[in-house]
Amino acid sequence: MEGVGPKIAEVFAAAGVVSFADIAGKSADDLKTILTEAGDQFNTAVTDTWPEQAKLAADGKFDELKKWQDELDGGKEADEETKED
Repeated sequence: MEGVGPKIAEVFAAAGVVSFADIAGKSADDLKTILTEAGDQFNTAVTDTWPEQAKLAADGKFDELKKWQDELDGGKEADEETKED
C-alpha cells in the first residue's frame, strides 16, 4: 500500500492488524490511533487512503489499486498543484 512502510506494517501487526481485510475494516482514524500509540515517529503518517487501498487489495483489484497509487503522494491524495498536467 502506498504510504505504508515496513515499520508501520510492524506496528499494525503488533496491534493485530495483519491483512488487507483488517486494514480495510478500520477507519483512517482507527489506524492513526494505532500509530499514535506506537510513538511520535509515526505522527507524519497520513492514513486517509489506507482503508480504501486495503479494500481494493483485499478484493483483488490490483490494477485499479496500482492506477490509484500512481496518483497518490506518499499514500495521500496529491495536491492539485503537485499533479502533473
